[in-house]
Amino acid sequence: MSTAIRHRLVRAGWLAGATLALAAVFALYTRPGFLVMLVDQLWACF
Repeated sequence: MSTAIRHRLVRAGWLAGATLALAAVFALYTRPGFLVMLVDQLWACF
């Protein structure tokens, strides 16, 4: 396997991982209970 192909595969893997992580975070924001819990935890810091 050439270095250029390996570089592209590694880059595609990182891109797929980042996209999956962002999709998971955005999916959490569609749940109102999660948002309330997040704001409560943030408010508890003050």
